[in-house]
Amino acid sequence: MEAGEEPLLLAELKPGRPHQFDWKSSCETWSVAFSPDGSWFAWSQGHCIVKLIPWPLEEQFTPKGLEAKSRSSKNDPKGRGSPKEKTLDCGQIVWGLAFSPGPSPPSRRLWARHHPQVPDVSCLILATGLNDGQIKIWEVQTGFLLLNLSGHQDVVRDLSFTPSGSLILVSASRDKTLRIWDLNKHGKQIQVLSGHLQWVYCCSISPDCSMLCSAAGEKSVFLWSMRSYTLIRKLEGHQSSVVSCDFSPDSALLVTASYDTNVIMWDPYTGERLRSLRHTQLEPPMDDSDVHISSLRSVCFSPEGLYLATVADDRLLRIWALELKTPIAFAPMTNGLCCTFFPHGGVIATGTRDGHVQFWTAPRVLSSLKHLCRKALRSFLTTYQVLALPIPKKMKEFLTYRTF
Repeated sequence: MEAGEEPLLLAELKPGRPHQFDWKSSCETWSVAFSPDGSWFAWSQGHCIVKLIPWPLEEQFTPKGLEAKSRSSKNDPKGRGSPKEKTLDCGQIVWGLAFSPGPSPPSRRLWARHHPQVPDVSCLILATGLNDGQIKIWEVQTGFLLLNLSGHQDVVRDLSFTPSGSLILVSASRDKTLRIWDLNKHGKQIQVLSGHLQWVYCCSISPDCSMLCSAAGEKSVFLWSMRSYTLIRKLEGHQSSVVSCDFSPDSALLVTASYDTNVIMWDPYTGERLRSLRHTQLEPPMDDSDVHISSLRSVCFSPEGLYLATVADDRLLRIWALELKTPIAFAPMTNGLCCTFFPHGGVIATGTRDGHVQFWTAPRVLSSLKHLCRKALRSFLTTYQVLALPIPKKMKEFLTYRTF
């Protein structure tokens, strides 16, 4: 889609009815994820099942309104060696999903061959956070279970790998802690981060791997150092529980979404609140019963860093341009829970309470040279380092996202 156009529904996947379950219970799609290289899509489709689906979908460009059926590997008549869809039975309700950054370098793969007693995590892997506090680690290409990580005492709500490829995994749980795991060391737990007073809903690692953001059922957001695993600061500004967070691709911005109907954009280095995006209803409610009708569920950055997508309880997917305070596009969606952008742009995936996944068109734009330069510089310069540069004030304001 061009900037300003409404998102179009490309495809919708619906789970088949499992015979052994009550259909209405535990059917939510709490998480969806694309692999960083864009070759796989993971879908927590409810009832303890995760589907691993090769991307792009065969029906990716299905006309709007025509349902794309969930594929099965046995439906591939040729068997031409292309990746096959896989079904992972996790044995527990699946809440969180995260792909590793990708296959490890040759040195790591060589080490793995000489240490056969240690599970090979040099391949692309998927981590699943479960209802009983366990984390299961799967090899994507084969669907084999590699590791089972134990430590959390309650639901593992979210997971995040360090983007550097070091195979450090962060988990967020209803037991009010975050835990750090090293998959290069047989999944060893290397740190427990305590301090939250409520369930931890979300965790996000900055692309430069320096910071970790965690959001719990609290009004404040915690920022942690990924080097020392200590608390850097608390971000105060929301009026209700914060439930979702995401860093911009250059690590210069952090967005947080709350039940208070607002997304706040922060400078994570200074803790400064840069702007607030309020989710107002398009139509007034029929009565006063839906007080939290615009409560937010999920927020995410687009891969080039120019757009945000949000999912709220008012049955709308919104797309925002970074420099504007009102959405540039809306799409109707019922019971939305989560959203994520395709890593190469152009598509947004959303998950619902009904166990469905929908794929929508997203803005495709050519980034300006100014933005590309800002993104490149901010990938390795903190806000304080930018402010110390001997350059004009207006340039500093642009590089620190004070102006757009």
